[in-house]
Amino acid sequence: MLLYVTVGTNDLAGAAAFYDPVLATLGYRRQRQDETEIGYGADGDVRCRFWVVTPFNRKPATFGNGATIAFVAETPAAVDAFHAAALAHGGTDEGAPGLRPFHAHFYGAWVRDLDGNKLSAVCERPA
Repeated sequence: MLLYVTVGTNDLAGAAAFYDPVLATLGYRRQRQDETEIGYGADGDVRCRFWVVTPFNRKPATFGNGATIAFVAETPAAVDAFHAAALAHGGTDEGAPGLRPFHAHFYGAWVRDLDGNKLSAVCERPA
């Protein structure tokens, strides 16, 4: 359904230092960058699916209250690694890794990036 997702940043270099190691835990890597944006995608994907951008209107980036971007994780260990990498690179905890009551195999973790954007990694496979 979704073609791509963007989040805003006020510090593109700082965002790259955060997202490069955090998204690598889920198999995504930086594939494009210029002075206003960074694009991430999986190897073999024809396009970047997640972008970190400086706002087009040149106003400060802010986060969306109630908005969360959830990334697919192939294993619970990848969720754990995502959460640990985010915290190690300046992110803040919004929900430690673990099973949630959404369904029997919903294993997720939540963090905020350096600009306050809320992110999640979720594995829905049986352990």
